[in-house]
Amino acid sequence: MRIPLKRHYGQGDLHFITFSCYRRRPLLGTVRARDRFLKILDEVRSRHRFRLVGYVVMPEHVHLLLSEAPRKNPSKILQVLKQKVAKALLRKRRRGTDGQLSLPFGEGGEEEKHFWQRRFYDFNVWSEKKVNEKLEYMHANPVQRKLVRHPKDWPWSSWAYYAGRGETKISMDSVREDRLKKKGE
Repeated sequence: MRIPLKRHYGQGDLHFITFSCYRRRPLLGTVRARDRFLKILDEVRSRHRFRLVGYVVMPEHVHLLLSEAPRKNPSKILQVLKQKVAKALLRKRRRGTDGQLSLPFGEGGEEEKHFWQRRFYDFNVWSEKKVNEKLEYMHANPVQRKLVRHPKDWPWSSWAYYAGRGETKISMDSVREDRLKKKGE
């Protein structure tokens, strides 16, 4: 029996969200897959108008720090994002570059049909201390996993924005802007 997750929406908090690829497989293990994920994330953000405060895209999971959208809660946003990414990337895996059908099999010989785990982890972030803690955690992820020696070497994160080292692959929304907006409302 599944234990229902308790989510707290409508309080104007930021949300630290973690979600994984199906069976923790490295389905985001290529540059092309991570870049495509970020392109779709930016499109979904633009359409649903949530603020993206931080991110890191790992080979088998993703961390996001985002605000609630005006009309949709983070669960609905994640549903849209995951569906769009799965549709785009599973289609790419099923067709080879020459248009020929490729046969990427999962374990046991079955064709891969899932891209994401069903559930996701959501933590409400309500203080500047927690914002900094979550940003540091996500930016350190590629280093801890020994993918790179320093966060600056992993371009699929918001580290460069916070380090003052230029733009990231997608534009970022400032934590301070989000906090000031919340206090001024």
